[in-house]
Amino acid sequence: MGYKFITTSFLFFCLIFLVGCGQKETKQIAVGKVAKGSLLLDLYEEGEIEAVQSINIVAPMISWRYGNLKITELVKDGKEVQAGDTLIVFDPSEVLKGIVEAESSLEIAKAEFEKMIAQQKSDLEELKAGYEVARISHEISKIRFESSEYESEIKKKEIQLNLDKADIALERAKEQIDNRVKIQNEEVKQKNLSILQFQSRLDEAHETLQKLSVITPSAGIAIISRNWSSGNKFQIGDQCWSGFPLLQLPDLSRLKATVKINEVDVAKISKELQVEIKPDAFSDQLFTGRVSSIANLAVNKDGSSKIKVFPVEIMLNESDKNLLPGLTVSCRIIIDKIEDVLFIPLDAVRAEGDKNFVYKKSVSGYDKIEIETGENNSDYVVVVSGLKEGDEIALVDPYAVESEGESE
Repeated sequence: MGYKFITTSFLFFCLIFLVGCGQKETKQIAVGKVAKGSLLLDLYEEGEIEAVQSINIVAPMISWRYGNLKITELVKDGKEVQAGDTLIVFDPSEVLKGIVEAESSLEIAKAEFEKMIAQQKSDLEELKAGYEVARISHEISKIRFESSEYESEIKKKEIQLNLDKADIALERAKEQIDNRVKIQNEEVKQKNLSILQFQSRLDEAHETLQKLSVITPSAGIAIISRNWSSGNKFQIGDQCWSGFPLLQLPDLSRLKATVKINEVDVAKISKELQVEIKPDAFSDQLFTGRVSSIANLAVNKDGSSKIKVFPVEIMLNESDKNLLPGLTVSCRIIIDKIEDVLFIPLDAVRAEGDKNFVYKKSVSGYDKIEIETGENNSDYVVVVSGLKEGDEIALVDPYAVESEGESE
């Protein structure tokens, strides 16, 4: 990572062969010329293509009773799909087992319900018969009581007691029927609830079975996500939990690149800066964009690193069939433009203490010239004083090269 100055005027290097006294040939020395023009100050960072908008396909939400989801079929990464196409199929064995168990439990519950209804009917009919016997007995006791006018007092008392006994028996028989009806209603309610639970579980199992085949809601390019546990993209045989992101269907008409700028350089980045984007896989293609957002908070560069970086989003101006989410790109952020300056390759500069000098080509060879430099990066440095446009300078130490040539 570093800054580079790129001249807008033509910058070229030439190679000069030095011939010493006695026609003795020396080693080849690389030479550059002092150039003048407009320079671009830029920053190179590696980033990754993302879609601005994307449909996330996640693992279906299923009950814990069916265990983890295991992928048995998976669409090919990067494949173009149409609405309604199957993207993922999960292992249905646990769900099919759950369907069989739920069907069996439901059938048993229904059979028990029918048996219970029959038993309740029999019990209720028996109680009603007992009630009818008590009612008849009560009527007989009542008739006897009404006919006891001419009976002795003792006999009347006996008939009265029998009538009271018949009243109690009739009331008890009625209460038994009422209580039995309440109990039976509650039993029916509980059994119906149990049946509904088994039916609900069966319906859930069938719905889950349908969820195990994930269908794409719209057309697009299927981009497989990475498995958090392995770090690799999901593949057949992998397990996941409900809600895990598995695929993306990006909108390829609007793309962005996300780069991570270190905390030293982020202050130089601002919104709307122009950016040149070159895909690593298609180095002959060049796209343009602009800085759209800069994170306010720093994050760790990666999981184990303590280096802090700021995510920066770059909105692309174009879309292309070769630009797919996940593609690694080299982003050249153009930070500033310096007008009308002299500059030379950084390789030509030598340092001694706090002073800089170069070897300037002359008629007799090379002269050691002290220069004052300005901004620099890994390739170029601005020359403030000491040189003029067109001066030729050695890109290596010419005397060290000559010494090597003589020793050989």
